[in-house]
Formats: sequence, C-alpha cells, structure tokens
Amino acid sequence: MFTKKNQSVTYLVFTNDDAVLVGYFTIAIKPITVNTEKFSNTIKRKIARVSELDEETGTYTLSAYLIAQLGKNFADGANELVTGKQLLQFYEEQNGFKRFDTRETRNGIDQAHTLIQLLKVM
Repeated sequence: MFTKKNQSVTYLVFTNDDAVLVGYFTIAIKPITVNTEKFSNTIKRKIARVSELDEETGTYTLSAYLIAQLGKNFADGANELVTGKQLLQFYEEQNGFKRFDTRETRNGIDQAHTLIQLLKVM
C-alpha cells in the first residue's frame, strides 16, 4: 500500500558471487517522535529546526525516512548467507545512524520482536 502511494521503496539484497536473494529492506517516510536526551546539543538544535516540540513530554515530532521493514530470505538456506545484524550494520557503522530507542512488539500470533529505531540527522 505504501509503495503504491509512493510513500516507500523496497530494496533487495543479493550476494555478490551468485546473486542469491538474501534479504530486503523498505524505506518509508513517516512522522516520528524522538526523545533527544541522548543526543548532543548540536544534534538537538538540528532536530529542533525541522520538528515540533511537545513541551509537556520534552519530545520532538518530525518527518523522517524509516526502515519500515527488514527481513531475510529463508528459502533454500539463503538465511545463512546474511545476518540481520549485517543488514543493519550498513546504517550504523557505515553511514552514521544512531540508535535512539528500542521497543518490543507482539502481534498476538507470533513471538515478540524487538524494533530498533535508528536516526541520522543531516
């Protein structure tokens, strides 16, 4: 639905050697709420310029590109060729994204999943 509305785009991750599909991630534009306690004053000022402050909670709401989905291909053992951590390392290690929050989610059917929230202020 988001892709049809041009609100997201999905990227496929293949191995270099034999072009096996090992994973994917989807980037979407969405409003987020950020608690800036963990950020430097410089980052806080940058966030304040493009967001709205909720003075009651001390959080900022801003539009951001989000990793909306992240997954691995479990067909034919392709899941063994890449780890979820490797898919996230592209953001954290190579491109300066910082974790600003994590939360547990449960949909009632599957087991709980940890959602990791990363932010990069440009």
